[in-house]
Amino acid sequence: MSGAGLEVTNVSKDYVTGAGPLRVLAGVNLRLVPGDAIAVMGPSGSGKSTLLHILGALDAPTSGTVTLNGVDPFTLNQREQAAFRNRHIGFVFQDHALLPQCTVLENVLVPTLVNRDRTADTGARELLDRVGLAARIYHLPAQLSGGEKQRVALARALIRQPDLVLGDEPTGNLDAASAETVARLLLDIGRNRMLVIVTHSAALAAHFSQRFELREGTLVRAQ
Repeated sequence: MSGAGLEVTNVSKDYVTGAGPLRVLAGVNLRLVPGDAIAVMGPSGSGKSTLLHILGALDAPTSGTVTLNGVDPFTLNQREQAAFRNRHIGFVFQDHALLPQCTVLENVLVPTLVNRDRTADTGARELLDRVGLAARIYHLPAQLSGGEKQRVALARALIRQPDLVLGDEPTGNLDAASAETVARLLLDIGRNRMLVIVTHSAALAAHFSQRFELREGTLVRAQ
């Protein structure tokens, strides 16, 4: 692959409703290179999650193009697209989405199960050490606090060393102290990758040097 980076060109997204087409995104443009970290803000219904799903190749745009490292994932078949996401994109959701029956270590290793290699276990342990959970690797999610669960989710998002890390309200369910910890870890461990988070939280967005807002479906730099 060539053209390292994320290129979003004139992306629009329409949804079909009973009242006719609803345009959620209208000509979004964005260019990121490794090391860029941005926060996208906007009210509920402004299209933040829709944008994130398109960047993560979970939902196709109605028009426009998205390329990651020179590859348009929407030209791939379903199996190829899933493999592309697994290798190149990490996700951190508002709800940690941990598997309740699996240990912390097992949860972090989930993205590696398709193409497991001998270094995956070591990499997972190193990530859990970096997020401060080395002593918790055999605990179940029910034995963790909300902040600890989200730190496991962060380690899981990074286990495949993705080029792009996406966060959908990653601190939305956390208290202020836990949110601060997760925000700092996200930026520290995600360094040298491309990082995009969408959030209502001004406190989280303040950690990012590049801040944008979605206004009437268009991405604009925040003042």
